[in-house]
Amino acid sequence: MFELRLMCPQDRVEDLSDALDALDALSVSVEDADAQTDAEQALFGEPGMPAPKDGWNRSRVIALFENEGLAAEAATLLQAQGFFDTCQVLGINAVPDQDWVRLTQSQFAPVEITPTFWIVPTWHEPPVQAKQVIRLDPGLAFGTGTHPTTRMCLRWIATHPVPVRVLDYGCGSGILAIGAAKHGAQEVCAVDIDDAAVQSTVLNAEANHVDLVAGLPDKAVGIFGLVLANILATPLKVLAPLLCAHVAKGGHLVLAGILARQADELIAAYAPYCQLAVSDSEDGWILMTATL
Repeated sequence: MFELRLMCPQDRVEDLSDALDALDALSVSVEDADAQTDAEQALFGEPGMPAPKDGWNRSRVIALFENEGLAAEAATLLQAQGFFDTCQVLGINAVPDQDWVRLTQSQFAPVEITPTFWIVPTWHEPPVQAKQVIRLDPGLAFGTGTHPTTRMCLRWIATHPVPVRVLDYGCGSGILAIGAAKHGAQEVCAVDIDDAAVQSTVLNAEANHVDLVAGLPDKAVGIFGLVLANILATPLKVLAPLLCAHVAKGGHLVLAGILARQADELIAAYAPYCQLAVSDSEDGWILMTATL
């Protein structure tokens, strides 16, 4: 394979990406050309909401092609287009053959939640100090323990008494539901709007030898001593009355997927039902909790 590397301003990213797609690029990716510098820009999007921008002020666009001839032809055709006047070709490079499975695996090492609680991919041995382990490999659904929001939720689970009934709303890979089950929950319900996430949760629960009920949101019935929701701020605000209605009196609500700057929005959205507060933070993300 060969990669065609291009530079363009933010307002040309969409045109360039569409053109590369029409030119049969195998894949197209966009990066911040100023990443790891003082000019780096953080862009955050949320499901169901339009992207804040198509790219960065200086966007590096990388397109993969099957061979060098196709990449060179694409570069020539692009340079003839009117929209390309503010863009430039950075070069065409061969992509070395690699063991992509091994490369992917090398990027996922065991993740420490607490000194004795770890998330460990199946190709690694658990650390000697790990007394509680979740076995989890990267998959189709969100939640491998590498993201701060997942780690904060699991850290809360590991450091608080876990009640008998637990609801994981927006379960993704099922990692929070599995963590709750491994820390003493006896009735765990994991729900998601994505069928692939539900299936991923079922398979991961089986691999970790825990019992839970997984399904679409209508599977969440009754009240729970702990309700977990690691989604994002916008859906969490919409779900405020529903999630709080599932929390038993004296039970706990644990919310994640929230940026630090969004704390006040969440506090206001949940004010009619409970008093949310920030209980943990990591890399610009926060964990918000309440006792009902």
